[in-house]
Amino acid sequence: MCNVTAIEGGVCAATGFYADGRSAGLKKEGAKDVAFIYSDTLCEVASVFTTNKMAAAPVRHAKGVTQSNFILINAKNANAMTGEHGIRDIEAVLEQMKAKFPALHNPLMSSTGVIGVRLPQVKILSVALEFDLTCKDDKAASEAIMTTDRFSKSCAFEVTCNDGHSFRIGAMAKGAGMINPAMATMLCFITTDAAIASAQMQPILERVNRTTFNAASVDGDTSTNDTVLLFANGQSGALDLEAFEAALKQIMEFLAKEMVRDGEGATKLVTYHIRGAASDAEAEQAAKVLSNSLLVKTALYGEDPNWGRIAASIGASGVTCNEASLSIAYDDVMLFEKGRNLFDAEVEKRAAAVMKKSAFDIYCDLGVGDGYFRAFGCDLGYEYVKINADYRT
Repeated sequence: MCNVTAIEGGVCAATGFYADGRSAGLKKEGAKDVAFIYSDTLCEVASVFTTNKMAAAPVRHAKGVTQSNFILINAKNANAMTGEHGIRDIEAVLEQMKAKFPALHNPLMSSTGVIGVRLPQVKILSVALEFDLTCKDDKAASEAIMTTDRFSKSCAFEVTCNDGHSFRIGAMAKGAGMINPAMATMLCFITTDAAIASAQMQPILERVNRTTFNAASVDGDTSTNDTVLLFANGQSGALDLEAFEAALKQIMEFLAKEMVRDGEGATKLVTYHIRGAASDAEAEQAAKVLSNSLLVKTALYGEDPNWGRIAASIGASGVTCNEASLSIAYDDVMLFEKGRNLFDAEVEKRAAAVMKKSAFDIYCDLGVGDGYFRAFGCDLGYEYVKINADYRT
């Protein structure tokens, strides 16, 4: 078995990668709002994007790209619903970047923020043209891409293969609201020095994405800008495909959970396990209905062990299920078992204690097959409404 070890450095952990973040005045009070990631050699690129039909300009610009060594990222402006002006604005910014930094090859751009406003080129370029491409400040970069996030999100691993060779993989992400990836507002950038080609990475990324970012929900809304980009410069010369996929899954699952934990106004991270479904696809369908249910989310916020909302949501999901075979448990507390209501005063007390925790699991066994899926969700409280009512201001 290959050895996977957590290390520092985020997107700068892999050999040949650099990053930084600075303030261009897009956010208030001098907060960082423009970042870059750069590799000193050309990278193979894999990607997954939002399925929202109103995909933002940076998503449309980056789709299909399989080689690049630079990405510029800005917060506070999504460059979405800006028509062809949005694409031309990106091209204008990146042309000036290439003129200043000739080493850039096929540079990309990613954006997050308010929809329907043209890209503030002058402000962005006032900082971007002054970047030092030899800087390795992954923390500044991860802070710069935040919007309503309460904390930055990054991680990195070193993978030692069975033959003694090793490679590194690191990532940063942002997301706290508008999270319901269907590939919430979420962006994720992953860097690795593994010697892997785009054609090898793409199916791995899509496979891992299904059970990580695509299994996460804060509010059930799918952004116009959802983006996951994976850059591989091959500088380690090492690769073990099985270990690469395992490390990528570890990174993306960690970041998906961090986004849900940081959900706007959220106080709880809940993992929904759907077992015994007619198929994996039906398990996924039921799990996502649970993670998106407003009634379930508000019960979580109120710490009310109202298992009836869980049962009703499963029944409404359209999957094969019935009362006689259904079982529901919060952590190790069984509330409903194959048609039997176990919810007495003692069970309610134990279930309520589970719900006071900042993270716990809800297990639902449908009892009709072998299908399984796991989804991540959070509660919904007053702060979410406040944040999104005042979002533009």
